[in-house]
Amino acid sequence: MVFSKAISLAVLAGAVATMVGCATRAPIPLAENFELTVQPKVRSAGHWELVSRDVVAQTLATLDKAGVAPGTQLHVALPLNPSSFDLAFRDFLITKLVQSGAPVQQMPGQTLDVTYHAQLVRHNSERPHFIPGQFTMLAAGLMAAYGLRHEHIDAQMLGALGLTVAADYGASINSGGPTNTEMILTTTVARGGQYIARKTDVYYLENADTPLFMRPSYKSVNMKVVSQ
Repeated sequence: MVFSKAISLAVLAGAVATMVGCATRAPIPLAENFELTVQPKVRSAGHWELVSRDVVAQTLATLDKAGVAPGTQLHVALPLNPSSFDLAFRDFLITKLVQSGAPVQQMPGQTLDVTYHAQLVRHNSERPHFIPGQFTMLAAGLMAAYGLRHEHIDAQMLGALGLTVAADYGASINSGGPTNTEMILTTTVARGGQYIARKTDVYYLENADTPLFMRPSYKSVNMKVVSQ
């Protein structure tokens, strides 16, 4: 009997070892999610102003940390073939810089060059509209503690969790949820080909607002001159 039990334990140990061995080997890497993060969505010109305020504040702080002398002249360049966003964002940047006390020149010269670039990214995969947030995680933690203490989950706790899930869902829906379109916005300050300050952020865009951030394309027309 003891021998039979020992054999069974040995077989079980071998099976577990085999399972562990299989678990540590896979033909391709396993997929996992990143940690929970949030990403702002740009939905109005007022949001463009808020983005410019953040860009200016961090850019000036970076220039100060880099040892750039206060009062150094700046020039904000307009991108080639600008979009509606590009035109407005330049105005916002200049306004915020001037309001912050930074000297901004209308023409380039002996200045630091401030440039920016908005890159659109379009995802074809589906975008989930709900990610559990702080309310749900707090309630789930309370439920876990309650369950450990009393060895069951009370129906009232389940009801509370349902309310917190609804609160998180409502917060996500009010933002419009994630979209298929994102904007990578990079602002650069350079001098003589050297980067002095640089800031890159990512924002969600409403799919329907994409044309506001696209640069117009001009098709070249071939014209044939015929002598008369």
